[in-house]
Amino acid sequence: MSVQKKAPFSLSLDNGVAELVIDHPPVNALDSDGWHALAAAIDALGGNHDVRVVVIRADGRGFCAGVDIKELAAHPERIAKVNAGNYATFRAVHRSPVPVIVAVHGFVLGGGIGVAGAADIVVASECATFGVPEIDRGAMGGGAHLQRLFPVQVVRHMYFTGDFIDAQEAWRLGAIRQVVPREQLRDCAMAIARRIAEKSPNMVRLAKEALNGVEDGDLEKKYRWEQGFTLEAYLAADSGETRAAFVEKRRAQF
Repeated sequence: MSVQKKAPFSLSLDNGVAELVIDHPPVNALDSDGWHALAAAIDALGGNHDVRVVVIRADGRGFCAGVDIKELAAHPERIAKVNAGNYATFRAVHRSPVPVIVAVHGFVLGGGIGVAGAADIVVASECATFGVPEIDRGAMGGGAHLQRLFPVQVVRHMYFTGDFIDAQEAWRLGAIRQVVPREQLRDCAMAIARRIAEKSPNMVRLAKEALNGVEDGDLEKKYRWEQGFTLEAYLAADSGETRAAFVEKRRAQF
């Protein structure tokens, strides 16, 4: 008998505002099934005409630590499924017919960057930090979405070094709309969402489609390009060593 997995998030809808809360302890790192479930949920919200705006936030220590490295360490063959789940989730956020507001706190890493970078509006708590540690995990990916938040030179520094950027610096660079204390984060996101939900739903949906259409380049195509390098990285011996070192809590040896 198969055991039904609990979804790593909860959903609610009130007066046109859909709230999706990631809740998958200890660090909101999702496995391959979790990413696909998240994508399906976001797609369903966008297809629901009672939904006028979506707020994505998280409970726990941080917003999202990305993919479950332990799953890939045990099952490296699942990399294609993880890649597909990441792609589907980020596309669902970016291509949602309604605005998506992402409220982040604590760590925003890897796949968390993809969700935030695909969103229409990002607000953050004072404790939020942004990073792409992929190069230290034997993977690639996140650059396309990171570059939607930060200037190119900042992105490359973060990508190559693994250095983090805190919420105040992210706000200074224009990556996020507002920085608030942690206890005010949900209220901040919901206040913006309610303002949008009061508008004509038809006009807002048209505005979302129009704004996506005038963006430079194709975000999804750029991310697919990056994912090809993730697959190539996973076939290299160094990639396996980085994952093993992460799981075993030791320094990688190259």
